[in-house]
Amino acid sequence: MVTLLLDQTQLEVVLSPFERAVTFHRENLQVARDTIIKVQLTDDAWTWLRGVPGRGTQIPGVLAAGTWKAAATTDFVLIRRHRPGVVIDLKGDEQFQRLIFTTRHGLALTQALRLDVSEEPVDVTEITGAIPVPVQKGRKRPVIRPRPA
Repeated sequence: MVTLLLDQTQLEVVLSPFERAVTFHRENLQVARDTIIKVQLTDDAWTWLRGVPGRGTQIPGVLAAGTWKAAATTDFVLIRRHRPGVVIDLKGDEQFQRLIFTTRHGLALTQALRLDVSEEPVDVTEITGAIPVPVQKGRKRPVIRPRPA
């Protein structure tokens, strides 16, 4: 799971060594806050993929990491399994037009981005905390019994 750092000027996506390896990115992603035009929460980030995988790793249904390229767009993707995620649309960013990743802290991110920033510099805030996530109960499978002869 990615770590998000947000201050008044930028959003930084901090990648772990594993995430750096599977995405083929050496550096953390830094996105200017004024390039963020929309943030959406999603239950399944896989539905937001567009285009074809570029550099990175893809194991369908398990892991999508790296860049995805469509007609005139390049997206950064870091999706693990079918978990809740965040889709961030960007305008004017040099590298990417969209960031898609799974995180439990999507609600905290959207709330933090809504805050008005002050003119004075502030410390970087790490977006973590207990966000209530609905627990999914196991699905009962039908019992298949052989028919009598």
